[in-house]
Amino acid sequence: MQYHAHALAANGVEVDLVGFEGTPLPQALTQQPGIAVHRLPASTLRRMSGGIGSTYAMAGLVDAARISVRLWRTLRKLKRPDLVLIQNPPAFPTLVATWFSLRRKGVRFVIDWHNVGFTLLRLRLGQWHPAVRLARWYERRDARRVDGNLCVSRGLAAFLETRFGVTNARVLYDRPAEVFAPIDRSERERFRQALFARLGIRGGGVGFIVCPTSWTEDEDFDVAIEAVVRLEERIRGWEAAVRGRRFTDLVILVTGDGARRAEFERRFAGLPARRIQLRARWLEPEDYPRVVGSADLGLCLHRSSSGLDIPMKVADLFGAGVPVCALDYGACLAERVRHGDNGLLFSTAVQLADVLFDLFEMFPIDQKLLDRLRSGARKSARPTWDEGWQQEAKPVLLASA
Repeated sequence: MQYHAHALAANGVEVDLVGFEGTPLPQALTQQPGIAVHRLPASTLRRMSGGIGSTYAMAGLVDAARISVRLWRTLRKLKRPDLVLIQNPPAFPTLVATWFSLRRKGVRFVIDWHNVGFTLLRLRLGQWHPAVRLARWYERRDARRVDGNLCVSRGLAAFLETRFGVTNARVLYDRPAEVFAPIDRSERERFRQALFARLGIRGGGVGFIVCPTSWTEDEDFDVAIEAVVRLEERIRGWEAAVRGRRFTDLVILVTGDGARRAEFERRFAGLPARRIQLRARWLEPEDYPRVVGSADLGLCLHRSSSGLDIPMKVADLFGAGVPVCALDYGACLAERVRHGDNGLLFSTAVQLADVLFDLFEMFPIDQKLLDRLRSGARKSARPTWDEGWQQEAKPVLLASA
């Protein structure tokens, strides 16, 4: 949504960007003329309840009511818009609150679909829970009555057409912004040494893996924990087979922040890890692209709740020329990640451990496979976000321009 706001403002549109308060926005956005930012306090009863089933559903209803009122009060103060662009998820209660607040003659509504919201709710409540069935009906209704639908994958567009009866779905792939660009090897090494010093990591010739995450339920950290155990076991056997042989140290930096971070760090601290060091850090928006660009490999643990979305972190990694090792959840991921070309796919912890061993067995002396994957990642960075937006989104969002 930040990219949309930037692109719309660059096309001479006055933009009101409404979202939850929390993490800071990039300076390039906050300092751009034509963009006014409106922050809403989040309602966190669902998180505090920590429950599942009916407890979680009731807390969710209270949260939805609170957010609806806050959103309605904010939107009613804004100048009458020509276009309302809504990201989904979160669908509840954003869609209905925005519709009732801003629906007027001549106001166009477009949904930017990054997933299907009811499938995220299904992770908590189960497939047949009444709240899940109501949420599905709710999303289907709104998808059919808005003026346009943008989707992050062909699979998601096909789902909206066949299951929701939508006739105006258009694919807009997540693509890297200009700030995500490859870093030459010498600059990358200098930046990594400074970064490792800040993270308390010592030693040269270290393999660096970055794992961007939102710490949500659709990120499978269990497979990463098990893979570390299996990889350490294989490394011990490999080192014992030849006297004096030593596997390179690996650093896995998990970025982002969220409720599950503390649990993951606690579980990892209990592992008998010798060659693998883990760090979890929140990165400022201006630092994140350079950290991504300094990595040897990106790790994506996203396990799609619907099988229809494509995580934006993949686009960021490709923009920086970094190949991705991604948890395979189906055909939609293959629209962007091509196994053996711009990344590698795995389905189990054993496969992930084997992939990491093969990639870093002779690191840093032999990086032939990594170099081939880097080349594929760089090719996958085009078109950029701005180029793709002009071709795919602008005709939908600025149809009358």
